[in-house]
Amino acid sequence: MGWINALAIYFIIWWTALFAILPIGIRSQRDEGEMILGTEHGAPVNFSFWRKAFWTTVVSTLVFAAYYFVTEVLGIGIDSFPNFIPDRL
Repeated sequence: MGWINALAIYFIIWWTALFAILPIGIRSQRDEGEMILGTEHGAPVNFSFWRKAFWTTVVSTLVFAAYYFVTEVLGIGIDSFPNFIPDRL
């Protein structure tokens, strides 16, 4: 795997992890009972993008490391799946 392919795969994993991590631990204005006029009641009260970006980077690095280990070290890829099932049962 070249570095451009690795960067592209990491980018996709990072954005997928971001959207999975964004709703974790978020408390809305409705949950806290602190309604601010002119805002949506479902808007978060305290939101730290940098904390979410940090945890997204940690999770995506672990997922990418697992992907790299399976594909590059173990040599398992998409073409390996037909070989898991024997021809004759």
